[in-house]
Amino acid sequence: MSTHTHEAALARARALYEETFGPIPEGTPVLAVHAPGRSEISGNHTDHEGGRVIAGALDVSIDGIAVATDNLTVSAVDENFPLFSLELDDLSVHQDELESSAALVRGMAAKLAETGRTPQGFNFASVCTVPAGGGLSSSAAIEAAYGRVMEALWEGPAIEAVELAKMSQYVENNYFGKPCGLMDQASVCLGGLAYMDFEVPTEPKTAKLDFDFDAAGYALCLVKVGSDHADLTSEYAAIPGEMQAIAAEFGKQRLCEVDPADFNARVPELRQQFGDRAVLRAIHYWYEVELVDQRWDALQSGDIERFLDLTRKSGSSSASFLQNVSVGDVQKQHAMVALALAEHVLCGRGATRIHGGGFGGTIQCFVPLDVLDTFKEHMDGWLGEGSCRHYAITEEGAYAAWL
Repeated sequence: MSTHTHEAALARARALYEETFGPIPEGTPVLAVHAPGRSEISGNHTDHEGGRVIAGALDVSIDGIAVATDNLTVSAVDENFPLFSLELDDLSVHQDELESSAALVRGMAAKLAETGRTPQGFNFASVCTVPAGGGLSSSAAIEAAYGRVMEALWEGPAIEAVELAKMSQYVENNYFGKPCGLMDQASVCLGGLAYMDFEVPTEPKTAKLDFDFDAAGYALCLVKVGSDHADLTSEYAAIPGEMQAIAAEFGKQRLCEVDPADFNARVPELRQQFGDRAVLRAIHYWYEVELVDQRWDALQSGDIERFLDLTRKSGSSSASFLQNVSVGDVQKQHAMVALALAEHVLCGRGATRIHGGGFGGTIQCFVPLDVLDTFKEHMDGWLGEGSCRHYAITEEGAYAAWL
């Protein structure tokens, strides 16, 4: 996000704050917070199985203004969502708050309290340019934003990016009710283009790379397919559920702990016990983690054509083995149609794949710059104005700063 765009977002957030809560008195400490969205570049549904991923923080974000109060009430408002309030005197999981913003506030407050901080109320106004339900991790950005606000407003030790990411993942799993891996939160908190290895979930290994897709001749485009995946939590949850059921058959918790040779020796039995889809999803896991490593090597060496070839293989595995492109009614295959239309325009150039959790949301396309305008025109014409957006990787992870 450019400095001008960031300043404009903060100005809008401040205007919303004063419209909602009243003018900020002269001399009152004011905190600004920023948390980007993210794009999964490689590693479709590998993080929750202890695998590897590549992800990039994007030039869309949550930007907000926070001011401390003298009570235990958190009140928050966003340009796109109404004001809500909750009390911080009870930081336990509330079943009636599942999949709500209140759950994220309460959960992050509980995790920040574990660092020795004393919770205190605050007012918060935000502007969100991360498309909700589009697979760009708006929930992870919200978690990180609240975490950075609480870190700054409540006295306590500094929190490193990966530690904040782990707190955020816990909140999404337990307070929000979505069984995600750690990739989304880690990318949002780290910023930049990052490789992550989750074999040891408490201490993920990370590395960053300065890589500009535009400079390599390709635009990173995400295309909204016309269906929101926010109501498909059960379909999303079935993926790690089936993978981990296979792992449990070998006495393990995650597929990263299972020897592929042991899996190969029992394929007929596993098909009979768990069904073909679970077996296919396990096969996808091992195939995809190898593609992550190969694509990271290609990026490090600047070999964009090899990266794109491997991206196409990743997309094929997600569609055929992982099976997270379409769900339910065969007459409504939004993501599959979007992928087919993108391929139709690209004519074998660039690369396309399902993005993020799948089952709707967005597809990811690497588009040659010389056909970018044509590509956007066609995709917007077919799927709706503004469906296709050209994104850039941004180096800034989630942070808060006093104004």
